Amino acid sequence: MKTLKKITVVAGLIAASQIQAAGRDYISVVGSSTVYPFSTVVAERFGKSTSYKTPKIESTGTGGGMKLFCKGNGVDTADITNASRRIKDSELKMCHENGVTDVVEVLIGYDGIVVANDVNSHEFKLSRKDLFLALAKEIPTDKDGELIANPYTMWNEVNKDLPAVKIEVLGPPPTSGTRDAFVELAMEGGCKNFPWIKDTKDADKTKYKSICHTIREDGAYIEAGENDNLIIQKLQKNPDALGIFGFSFLDQNADLVKGALVDGSAPEFETIASGEYPVSRPLFFYVKKAHVAEIPGMKEFLNEFTSEKAMGEEGYLTDKGLIPLDQDKYIKVKEDVMNLKSLEL
Repeated sequence: MKTLKKITVVAGLIAASQIQAAGRDYISVVGSSTVYPFSTVVAERFGKSTSYKTPKIESTGTGGGMKLFCKGNGVDTADITNASRRIKDSELKMCHENGVTDVVEVLIGYDGIVVANDVNSHEFKLSRKDLFLALAKEIPTDKDGELIANPYTMWNEVNKDLPAVKIEVLGPPPTSGTRDAFVELAMEGGCKNFPWIKDTKDADKTKYKSICHTIREDGAYIEAGENDNLIIQKLQKNPDALGIFGFSFLDQNADLVKGALVDGSAPEFETIASGEYPVSRPLFFYVKKAHVAEIPGMKEFLNEFTSEKAMGEEGYLTDKGLIPLDQDKYIKVKEDVMNLKSLEL
């Protein structure tokens, strides 16, 4: 086992040394569509204020980004991947198996997941229970232990206080970190309202996750891709539909869409920062340590992204909708980035 690990590490170092020889002179960033706009702003400022080339930012979704990032070291692989959830143990293991043995985690701030619709359309006051009952593939009956295929087609069938409009929700695909966070925070949050399902978590975690996390596939939920701006455009064409995306996109398009209340809390900067808004999550990017010394501008780009002027409480990323870290967390993140502290497998 030790020999295999040594071979893997040596292979990673050889691949890293080949990067410079290949001559790539720009930073390659992939990953989350939610983190994409923040990363893009930093990249543009970095390109204008330094002698380095503007980093290439691609929106591939969190899951897709992890696959690209973890496939190995070298000029044909990404240097950084953005993520709207924390890296999974299975993904970190995949990285290590492919020679990416030193991965640096950077927590950049927080974001809320909003359920929104056209600004001139219906007012929605949703609970997480409403969201579960509207979007789960199977829902519980009045009999403990019994599930049926989701019969609801209208929002007022889920909750009589909701508008009498068709359930039609545009949301991200399974490769998206936003989708992962939504099913965990919103769907599971509603699912736990049913005592017998909540009790299943300890007895059978697989069954519990299947019930709470499986989204219906009968057309009520429409996978709209990784482009959140496209969801906003589609909401303009269909005012009765709802869309799921990050708070930053709501914040930047407040003239076009409005966010629904969730459990009585509006998706706003202050409610997400305080934790009052129930569907909020941390945002990250991950750095391939083997590339830091090999790709021109990597250290400087990390310094720009984690600077007070970018990530701080009054940094330029807050203008784009990023909810900043508190000062203690910020200092810790900055310290770990400076030291290029690697995640443990």
